[in-house]
Amino acid sequence: MNEPILVVRGLIKHFPVRRGVFARVSGAVRAVDGVSFQVERGKTLSLVGESGSGKTTAGRLVLRLIEPTSGSVEFDGVDVTRLDRGNLRTLRKRMQLIFQDPYGSLNPRMTVQSVLAEAIAAHNIVPGEKRRDRVVELLDRVGLSAEAADRYPHEFSGGQRQRIGIARALAVEPDLIVADEPVSALDVSIQAQILNLMADLQAQLGLTYLFISHNLAVVRHISDHVAVMYLGRIVESAPVEELFARPVHPYTRALLAAAPEPNPVARKRRAMAQGDIPSPLRPPSGCHFHPRCPDCIGICREIYPPVVEVAPGHAAACHVHAASS
Repeated sequence: MNEPILVVRGLIKHFPVRRGVFARVSGAVRAVDGVSFQVERGKTLSLVGESGSGKTTAGRLVLRLIEPTSGSVEFDGVDVTRLDRGNLRTLRKRMQLIFQDPYGSLNPRMTVQSVLAEAIAAHNIVPGEKRRDRVVELLDRVGLSAEAADRYPHEFSGGQRQRIGIARALAVEPDLIVADEPVSALDVSIQAQILNLMADLQAQLGLTYLFISHNLAVVRHISDHVAVMYLGRIVESAPVEELFARPVHPYTRALLAAAPEPNPVARKRRAMAQGDIPSPLRPPSGCHFHPRCPDCIGICREIYPPVVEVAPGHAAACHVHAASS
């Protein structure tokens, strides 16, 4: 087992809800509600779940783009949540983000040269006279020509813009990249190209990825380990092939059942979840999944299940299935 570069313990983010003339706090949205995981150096951990599960908030907490309510985020032995602004700025050189929208994340008034050189200059990666060479090198690494440096974002396709976004993340020579739905806005054929590029870059540069997605087919292609989130909590985590072969939590099974079957002849039993994900402002009692769960029993409505290891490296929080696995 490799050394973990990222260790998250008991991470919580509650957004206060204010109402009335005096804006008094009347409740809290429990976006992330006690999340713990770790990512080995040079590996990929994927956070998976429906919209509203808290996975994007967890990714932004890791980078401290938003402040946690409580918990810790240790990056290479340093607690990110305790750093002052100056030390956090220094550390952020090693932690970068790839955005979901490859167009909205790029300034339309800046050339690609300016976009990439800005990141290089901010952290003084190379002297000014060598920045053009560094930009060309980055573009080549992500599969774009040197001529792209003088063009604007609107002159590129979606896949090319995402390559520029990846180049911008690489510009400061990071160790960890948080990729927030990086291919969801792209055509399927382009998705494969971007995923292959990310895998190649990981092998070449020893990058560590925290990959955020709702697409299980994408996750299976790129991940080493998968953590399934539901309503702010991780309900199951396992090595990627173990999770797909032996899912334990009913929510994980529902996500797998909802994924398209590439073989039209194959038939599979679909244990689909009923209804929509509840509001994190008022999560259900007990196991948060119980109102949608086909296997719900009495205790599920009253007590949140403990996380139980069902196999080496495979853990789940389910009263019904974890104990019997």
